Amino acid sequence: MRVSIWLAALAVLALPPIFGSGAAHAQSAGGDVFAARCKSCHEPAVDRAPDRATLATMPPAAIVDTLTNGVMKPMAAGLSDDDKQAVAAFLTTTTTAAARPQGRPTPANVGVDVKCAVNPPIKATASDWTSVGLDRSHRYQPNPGLKTADVPKLKVKWSFAMSGGSMPTVIGDWLFITNRSGKFYALDPATGCVRWVVENAVSRTTPMIVKSDVSPSGWLTMIGERTRTVRAFDAQTGKEIWRSAALHANPVVGITGSPVVSGDQVFVPLTSGEEGAARQPTYACCYFQGALAALDLKTGKTLWNTTILPEPLRPSHKNSAGVMQQGPAGGAIWSAPTVDAKRGLVYVATGDSYTDVDTKGADAIVAIDTKTGKIRWSNQVQEKDNFIVGCTDAVKPVNCPSPDGPDYDFGASPIIFHLAPRKGEKGGKDVLLAGQKSGVVFGMDPDTGKSLWSRKVGGGSSLGGIEWGMAADLKRLYVANADTVNLIDEYLRPLGKSPVAIKEPPSSPGLYAIAPASGKLLWSVPAPKAPCHYAGDRTRDRSGGACIRAQSQAPSVMPGAVFSGAMDGWFRAYDAATGKILWADSTTERTYDTVNQVKGQPGGSMDGLGAAIAGGRVFVMSGFNGAANTGGNGTNVLLAYTVDGK
Repeated sequence: MRVSIWLAALAVLALPPIFGSGAAHAQSAGGDVFAARCKSCHEPAVDRAPDRATLATMPPAAIVDTLTNGVMKPMAAGLSDDDKQAVAAFLTTTTTAAARPQGRPTPANVGVDVKCAVNPPIKATASDWTSVGLDRSHRYQPNPGLKTADVPKLKVKWSFAMSGGSMPTVIGDWLFITNRSGKFYALDPATGCVRWVVENAVSRTTPMIVKSDVSPSGWLTMIGERTRTVRAFDAQTGKEIWRSAALHANPVVGITGSPVVSGDQVFVPLTSGEEGAARQPTYACCYFQGALAALDLKTGKTLWNTTILPEPLRPSHKNSAGVMQQGPAGGAIWSAPTVDAKRGLVYVATGDSYTDVDTKGADAIVAIDTKTGKIRWSNQVQEKDNFIVGCTDAVKPVNCPSPDGPDYDFGASPIIFHLAPRKGEKGGKDVLLAGQKSGVVFGMDPDTGKSLWSRKVGGGSSLGGIEWGMAADLKRLYVANADTVNLIDEYLRPLGKSPVAIKEPPSSPGLYAIAPASGKLLWSVPAPKAPCHYAGDRTRDRSGGACIRAQSQAPSVMPGAVFSGAMDGWFRAYDAATGKILWADSTTERTYDTVNQVKGQPGGSMDGLGAAIAGGRVFVMSGFNGAANTGGNGTNVLLAYTVDGK
């Protein structure tokens, strides 16, 4: 799976051989350490590693913590505390501003938090968007507060700049959003003013809001942090209610999929950056195995923690550096789980394998009993998808598995869809829908996991195919296809600059509508070729500055309209019945003077978890720092669209 830049701690890379300790505190010494230890992977960025300008968007403490306790810990062995502090100072001080491409805003804790004059009590409405996927991961807002006829009138009302922002959630007069700078915000969705802010909460998961007497206000919100912990807060005040223990001891493990609440349980998916860490020849690849944890909603205590791979970890062979390798490993869970309360199941979609030790748990949809944590069924759709970062390069890391897999894992949450009853039936059946980075959509029996149908909509690549998600209303499944690497390859290969050694399949980016019962293609609309205006980003290293029209972002749907963003910064609404484009806005054609007093903030790539539709407004992030190294800004901008901008 792509190692997303949603957290620099999970955007991993391999460092060159260990540099000795003893570097001075001075920033110049930090530059020496960076040049010796980091530059070869960060300047220019190699594969999915963040470039130097993106690293500069992180708070210094976060860089140090990543080297000390995070995913870089295995590779940073031997660096002193002074070394780490010096590197962080070198990357984030103003003297390195010249390293940032022209037009990139100043990173890390950008802007001024303009507080709201008053904070009303939280009151739920019929038009709230309170979790990453809403009901059973449909990403469907049945009561949007606007009509299909209003969609062509949408304009930006306000904007808010932040470093590496997530998808927001909304309840009544409150909006919640996390970001990489470590600020967890509650905002006013009408104006963007700040209701409260929690510092030192480094997260990119979508906050979930639930009604609960655990919280004094009666409303609880929670996030998953880079440190493998979950934190719950009073949604009215931002006061912490509980904090879980670390859900895994391995520092390469993290949380990218949003924790999901059902009843008195919180389900937390665990992923890792080990497929990037494994580039290091001295790394004992690999030992992370994907897992789902269940926590008690009242206390945060772990109820069960289920490993997804069914086979035990065992030594396999020594690599050319003499380091013992092991497996099976992988099966990371990148997306939010999907709860099926009727069946007492929670479904997760798993990532690729990291080694050539066979496993049945990677590239699979897995059903787990919500009460016991036992695996009820597992359906692996692709065998031997063995992958670590760099194995498509001309010069491969020594830990590459054999054979190399295509990295076609699942990055999107499964969707439970209720089918209309057929003639003679008392009630309709359910189908479980899943989209893979291969560009294939699957329909499965939620009781047994049996595959019922499959439909290929894209060429597929390590960055999708179907990357971040799908959406469904009451009639259709909507699938955004990216084919990101294919598009980059098509542009750069004739110039002799393709980032991959192998030729990718033909691309077919766009939006597709599929019949959930049969997999029949109902309509498709290719992603339009359109101009973009990327500000400072990583594009020059990866795609040569081309406007990449990959539709990687998860779509969101309301009655009559489907919203979908593309990496070229275009945000569009499609007619749900026909696919006709109803409205389109280039988020990169202008800059934004934000509510938090950032002047001239540029937009950028639209990637990740898509739009939230609530209360007559559409909220979406532009400038996302994705793994594609294309169109992202160190500082993102949250855009609030309303009818006529009113």
